[in-house]
Amino acid sequence: MLAPEHSLVDLIVTEEQWPAVREYRERTARKSDLERADLSKDKTGVFTGAYAINPATNEKIPIWIADYVLIGYGTGAIGGVPAHDERDLEFAKKFDLPIVIVVQPTGDEPAFGFTGEGIAINSPVINDLTSAEAKKKITSWLEERGQGKGAVNYKLRDWLFSRQRYWGEPFPIIWENANHRSLSESELPVVPPSLEDYKPTGTGEPPLSKAKDWIRYSEKATRETNVMPQWAGSCWYYLRFCDPNNDQRFVGEQAERYWMGGEKPGGVDLYVGGTEHAVLHLLYARFWQKVLFDLGYVSKPEPFQRLVNQGIILGEDNQKMSKSRGNIVNPDDVIDQYGADAFRCYEMFMGPLEQMKPWSMRGVEGVSRFLARVWRLFMTENQSGDWELSAKIKVTDANKAQQKVTHATIKKVTGDIESFSFNTAISQMMIFVNAFTGAETIPLSSMRRFLVLLSPFAPHIASELWEKLNAKFTDARGDITEQQWPAYDERLLVEDEVEIVLQVNGKVRDRMKISVSATDQEMKAAALSNPKIQERMAGKTVRNVIVSISPWV
Repeated sequence: MLAPEHSLVDLIVTEEQWPAVREYRERTARKSDLERADLSKDKTGVFTGAYAINPATNEKIPIWIADYVLIGYGTGAIGGVPAHDERDLEFAKKFDLPIVIVVQPTGDEPAFGFTGEGIAINSPVINDLTSAEAKKKITSWLEERGQGKGAVNYKLRDWLFSRQRYWGEPFPIIWENANHRSLSESELPVVPPSLEDYKPTGTGEPPLSKAKDWIRYSEKATRETNVMPQWAGSCWYYLRFCDPNNDQRFVGEQAERYWMGGEKPGGVDLYVGGTEHAVLHLLYARFWQKVLFDLGYVSKPEPFQRLVNQGIILGEDNQKMSKSRGNIVNPDDVIDQYGADAFRCYEMFMGPLEQMKPWSMRGVEGVSRFLARVWRLFMTENQSGDWELSAKIKVTDANKAQQKVTHATIKKVTGDIESFSFNTAISQMMIFVNAFTGAETIPLSSMRRFLVLLSPFAPHIASELWEKLNAKFTDARGDITEQQWPAYDERLLVEDEVEIVLQVNGKVRDRMKISVSATDQEMKAAALSNPKIQERMAGKTVRNVIVSISPWV
């Protein structure tokens, strides 16, 4: 099995197979290594038309190319062992290739699909040997015949270090007479040089190798040109935030104890990141913290109190967004069409934060319409086509219903933000807007509270409307970002009315609201005076009136 871009492919592919191989290579070139190595994806490949000869059995082996074989892993060529490798097995099944068991488990495990250490079978040169013994013997056997040689391959999957860039922290290492040594503390930090051209060299050397004068440390010594790029070098930033102006220490002891809380719960209260993030930034941040703790420089071994993984946003086709699938959503395009507030609110309105969910442009349109209703709740369009603050907004007390929905919204949004239930917080704000739309008089106090609640979700429209209120009313309150978070009054949320069902001869005829403190006689009187009930009783005698309270109410 060869990587599609392997140089041998050009030499061995048959004329008949060239069109299929060429088309497959073009498709593979558009994929990243992560996409190609994805274990969950459907296996693909193309036969080259060529065969290899197994030196131990002289059997012909068909040579295929497959995108899950990476040119940067080993030599970019593998001998597929479908009976004992998950990916090779899936590939062989899909393309109906022979599957031969060559490792017999020593326990009760089934041999088919076995990936552990066992006894070699169906292999003439190494039959009846353990896996470890078989590897040594077949290597020696090939070396004796000049058909192969043993080698140690190092697998570096940490792309943070293997993918060299210019803008990383240089290692404080000097090379002299083929040996390396660290710089003295007085020579730190090592500042990278200025480069006009920091693109890849094309030779495999890091971009810093272009800075010839900087590399030359002395007549006999040169600087290390590898760097710590991106995540690895910057993942201690949360500690620097605690004491950013300290020029003597990366963080002062007192500042670190105060913010990170060595003696009490402290540190970063919340870490939000995707699952992919966990093996990038989070991994290194915890690594640095533990190293510094072991050295006695910080007061606690863990930097973060709580971790929340947000769900992945899928494309509209319910597939993970990728360039190869063509289902990527460009935020700039959404913002250009609907605005940043609609884009921001829709991301929070899509569903629970932790869940995986598909993108929907119709959903963006729906949130955009909600924000338009918010605007029209505050503003009216005059005859000149200009928007001005609605005359309905007045300095007046809210009525009972308005007070209730206002305080219910404060309570709901406050609690939902704490629990990261942003979607239901937005739903409650929609209820608020519905309740006030069409009202003859809109209390200024309720509108101000609402805008403060809205501002974390839609900061632009909330700030704009806040300024409109400040411009009209004399008791201007400063910028919206300076306002206290509103508090709710639990007493205003208590239900003082209940809905009762009115029946005539066992059939529901109407419903009505009545005080929770109403007596049986008051409820009877209210029911008998209901217009629909009176219509049903016209010309008839009421023999009995029953007031029934369900035990679960």
